[in-house]
Amino acid sequence: MAANDKIIYIVAGGPKHLIPNSTFCEREGIVWIGVDRGVHYLLEKGIIPDLSVGDFDSVTHSEWEKIKAQSPSVNRYRPEKDETDMELAIIMALKQNPSAIKIFGATGGRLDHFMANALMLVQFQTPKSNVKIEIIDIQNAISVFSPGKYEVELDSQTKYISFLPLTAEVKNITLVGFKYPLANKTVHFGSSLCISNELIQQSGTFSFEKGILMMIRSSD
Repeated sequence: MAANDKIIYIVAGGPKHLIPNSTFCEREGIVWIGVDRGVHYLLEKGIIPDLSVGDFDSVTHSEWEKIKAQSPSVNRYRPEKDETDMELAIIMALKQNPSAIKIFGATGGRLDHFMANALMLVQFQTPKSNVKIEIIDIQNAISVFSPGKYEVELDSQTKYISFLPLTAEVKNITLVGFKYPLANKTVHFGSSLCISNELIQQSGTFSFEKGILMMIRSSD
């Protein structure tokens, strides 16, 4: 696998029932990074993480001993630090020059952790970044976009598509191939205009000229 085809799965310690079961089946060519209790989840599934990151304050003593014994590369930090465990994991993942990073176990549980994880994508999904980063759970997929034009494919598992401005305004949003199309519409932060849209054909496009846009694909 070429370096620019590398896919990294980051598994964090959010509620385990929100992680799709299929996550642990797709093992061919995947680089695994466990974050805090997420390392324990991987070991339970028989997956040895390539890298383990965190302060590990959410694991028991016996779980920590197992992590130390079975993980080839453990980066343990003090709980008192400037970055969250997830931020450190993403930084380490990006240093490996992947084509995509998929993050699991980052939703549910504490709302502050979820919000920090979701909004953290803004920091890393910059116009200069060629790495696609997603936060995924059993019901949602979250990603962030800088100005440009993007294609989106129909997916019956996550048919609802919402767009949320993360800046004061997102200028000239155009949606093509959607049930509710838009043409050069400026949408302001906090607006619900672009919530719960759907594709009406196999693929569609969205584009905008200024701002930062979050896309959330969801199922009922």
